[in-house]
Amino acid sequence: VGSSPEDAELTPCQEQPAAKDAAFISIQAFPALLDLPQDLEVSKVSCGSRHTAVITRGGELYTWGWGKYGQLGHGDNASSDQPRRVEYLVAKGLQVEEVVCGPWTTYVCVLE
Repeated sequence: VGSSPEDAELTPCQEQPAAKDAAFISIQAFPALLDLPQDLEVSKVSCGSRHTAVITRGGELYTWGWGKYGQLGHGDNASSDQPRRVEYLVAKGLQVEEVVCGPWTTYVCVLE
């Protein structure tokens, strides 16, 4: 005897509990002051759907926000409410010229 869809028991959908070490990222729909080290001057900025990137006058890239797909460029999928310098670019001696954030990506144009 086969079961029909009418016989199937319906169970409510349950959300999966958040991972214990998952970072909470605040999302706000209004401008907010941002603390960068005092000696840094921002020359360019780009905003994705859930992350932001800035280029300093010295050509360094700082990113923050939602990082699930690695779009922050820190070598992981961590999210951060605080701007973090993208150390890979510094280690390679690359100077950032342009940055464009997409929904889940970040495009960076650099000079060697």
